[in-house]
Amino acid sequence: MRTRSVAVATALAAVFAVAPMGTASADQFPDTIPLPGGWQPEGIATGTGTTIYAGSLADGSIWKGDLRTGEGGPLVDGDGSPAVGLKVDRGLLFVARGPAGEATVYEARTGDQVVTFDLADDPAFINDVTVTRDAAYFTNSQAAEFYRVALGPGGVPTGDVETIQLTGDWQQVSGFNANGIAATPDGGTLLVINSTTGTLYNVDPDTGEAVAVDTGGTLLTQGDGILLRGKTLYVVRNRANVVVELRMSPDFLSATFVGTHTNPDFDVPTTLAMQGSRLYAVNARFGTTPTPATEYDIVLVDRQ
Repeated sequence: MRTRSVAVATALAAVFAVAPMGTASADQFPDTIPLPGGWQPEGIATGTGTTIYAGSLADGSIWKGDLRTGEGGPLVDGDGSPAVGLKVDRGLLFVARGPAGEATVYEARTGDQVVTFDLADDPAFINDVTVTRDAAYFTNSQAAEFYRVALGPGGVPTGDVETIQLTGDWQQVSGFNANGIAATPDGGTLLVINSTTGTLYNVDPDTGEAVAVDTGGTLLTQGDGILLRGKTLYVVRNRANVVVELRMSPDFLSATFVGTHTNPDFDVPTTLAMQGSRLYAVNARFGTTPTPATEYDIVLVDRQ
């Protein structure tokens, strides 16, 4: 395992246009929040207050904005490796780094880099992350395994990384496999979605034993980011342009379909973030050829 700690600049390369200012009244949050032109987002995460972050697949840059005003700007200048799934916990921003096989941790306020971990060699696409009191867990969409990064006091990574094989009911198929991941409130169970098969799994974080969750036949293919709040699980079906809401059983081994949520502004949403009662998705626009001027945004999910 290799780790490194380096300071990072907070200025973004000039190839990206500055995101225009959002508009919102004092008592109303904007329905859409623009990101810089050419950003190519995939992961978003909320932080303290009304802060939101968006990573760039283009070069790994991180954008930081405000959900109330729609304003934002660059926090981290990318190093060329994509930023995929994001999670903020105890003042730290955890980032999955896709084909680089790495995970990076930043100070969420300043953007200063804390550490980068090597998680996997080829095949690797480190896709998403969830954080518990004791560890951060990362999925690999190209291998039947996930990674546990131990956390010490204040949630700071200790440097210990463990590779855990996915076993039990887990089925590894061609294409993208393990994608979105979420931990139960006590950290004792992980939920992982397989994007290709559409199977949701209940995974033991210590052993990797996976049990297929009985979702009653709910269609979850193209499942991407997932978000768990209490017993409510939201699953983004990216190219279907919908968010599926499920009600999990107390043991997280079965789920009841609640409904689907969408927005006319959806354009291949990938991941979710919640601020208060507001649920947001980011448009990755995978069906659009990216250019430095291609528009991207974060969208408030219509749950009516």
